[in-house]
Amino acid sequence: MNYFLYKRSIFVTAIIILFSVSAIVAEILPRADTYTSPHKYALVQRGGSVIVQDESGMSSNSTLDSTASFELSTSNDSNDIDVTMEKKGLKVLFLSADTGGGHRASAESLAKQFLKYFPGTDYDLVDVWTPTGVYPYRTLVPSYKHLSAHPRRWKALYYISNTRIYEQMTNIHSTLTCKEKIRKHLESYDPDVVISVHPTMTYLPEKIVRQIGEKRGKKIPFFTVVTDFGSGHCTWFQGMVDRMYVASDRIKTLAKRRGAKLSDDDLVMSGLPIRDEFAIHAKNMNGRTTEHGKNYRRDMKASIGLDPEKKMILLMGGGEGVGSLGEIAENLYYELRRKGVDASICVVCGRNEQLREDIKTKNWDKMYEERKERRSKSGSLKKLKNILKRKSPNMKEISSGTRDGDVTVLGLGFVSNMADFMVAADVLVSKAGPGTIAEAASLGLPVMITSFLPGQEAGNVDIVLDGGFGAFQKNPIKIASILSDWLTNDSLIDEMSKKSEAAGNPNAAADIVKDIGKITLEIMNEKS
Repeated sequence: MNYFLYKRSIFVTAIIILFSVSAIVAEILPRADTYTSPHKYALVQRGGSVIVQDESGMSSNSTLDSTASFELSTSNDSNDIDVTMEKKGLKVLFLSADTGGGHRASAESLAKQFLKYFPGTDYDLVDVWTPTGVYPYRTLVPSYKHLSAHPRRWKALYYISNTRIYEQMTNIHSTLTCKEKIRKHLESYDPDVVISVHPTMTYLPEKIVRQIGEKRGKKIPFFTVVTDFGSGHCTWFQGMVDRMYVASDRIKTLAKRRGAKLSDDDLVMSGLPIRDEFAIHAKNMNGRTTEHGKNYRRDMKASIGLDPEKKMILLMGGGEGVGSLGEIAENLYYELRRKGVDASICVVCGRNEQLREDIKTKNWDKMYEERKERRSKSGSLKKLKNILKRKSPNMKEISSGTRDGDVTVLGLGFVSNMADFMVAADVLVSKAGPGTIAEAASLGLPVMITSFLPGQEAGNVDIVLDGGFGAFQKNPIKIASILSDWLTNDSLIDEMSKKSEAAGNPNAAADIVKDIGKITLEIMNEKS
């Protein structure tokens, strides 16, 4: 009797904890009761390339206005794959959700490699949670968009949910409320392999896929590709996946500490999967700091309409074009002109049309002269104070040199040829998105980080700082000062470029796909 009461008290306690945490989350998350489910997306092959298409047949990729593209020399090296069995197309099911662009970008980069190495492959990209209609899982996408715009709320939810008790309670709750709905959804597909590129799609989906495989008399291998670089939520490391691919030693260590049930051979340090264009450029450039690499970059600048002799700073703030980009651009313009640096400042505005219009219509010369005059008056006052204090004035604070730099500011919308722009850039200024940092590192590009999402992206800052290929600074004035110092020191930029290149792996997507394909074909051949 006492044992029965003990078990019941444990159960009641667990339920109380679950509802308490749910109440906290409900206060943090937008209810979004009127939110309609997003489209189901499928990766479709057209003309040798992969596009993302929604259920209406319309491409989900937005129109990109930066279309100038450098001609790439590449060869189809699909025969390089070390697979002794016959290569053939596979049916691949990607599990993801549009909580940030990185998850989809990783899926798309892997999809292109499947097409390259396993011609005839078919793909689907599926969000398993939204179609369940169960709260709060159905609000996964709008909740992320809301919380990512409110970092304090995001931080609260991230640290509450990144605990063992929350993980276990969520697993219980999602299994009870969503398992059958997800099973019916996944049973409509007949994949040869399932790949999760999202932390919420490991535990329950993996168990359901195993059950579907058993029901159909076949093994469906399940892989996780962790799309975080320096930090990872505990939900990434659940379940009994066949193999997990991680982007850094930090994530590999975290996976082991979080109890990932994998041998060392099945916890693979692969790098982050990025678009194939970056691998092609990395190969063709053959090192950013080499003479060939510098000539390659000059040619790239000319091909996208920039002065090849000018420095180039690439400013990014994500798809919404946020992160004080306008203020950073203004301070950069002033500092570079003042220090005599000839430069092009390319600002990727994304959907922020107002920012793009402001950049286009701003009288940059007038802004510079006004700031210069204010600084001159301030410098004169400092000089007078120094004289009164019988100190020698610091003339560097009063005069910046013999001539002003020739600086141009360009506002861009969505950029389709981002690899071209990163090759051309001397420095990248961006938030701490894992995909962006991985792309920059693949090309040996130094990085200035201006912001990060608490928890999720904090480790990405450490990747850059510990790797010695960048800095973190929030203040636009200090950002401009630091970058102008970098750009007047070529040896420093070269040193940072080499360290950036050492942290990157442009071939990660190809390496992952070849490994997954080989394992999947071996399993399929065992059954045949």
